[in-house]
Amino acid sequence: MADAPIERKLLYFAWIRERVGIEQEYVALPGSVSTVSDLLDWLKGRGEEFAHAFEFSNVIRVALDQDHADHDDLIGDAREIAIFPPMTGG
Repeated sequence: MADAPIERKLLYFAWIRERVGIEQEYVALPGSVSTVSDLLDWLKGRGEEFAHAFEFSNVIRVALDQDHADHDDLIGDAREIAIFPPMTGG
């Protein structure tokens, strides 16, 4: 018997949240999504608003279970994935 897919909590912040139109959601990621980069590519394909939000995914920052992650990092068993734009100085 295969394991059930892990449901992940995706949190969207700042202009990403405004573009996708939601603050958070729960999703079961497809098996093809193993890295942060894979996730961002998958999100782009979820509709026009997601394509717009993730158009320049190279500047998007991600935290896995509240730890900063690079785009080539594996998502692993992370239950919470926070997605936000780059921080500006101040």
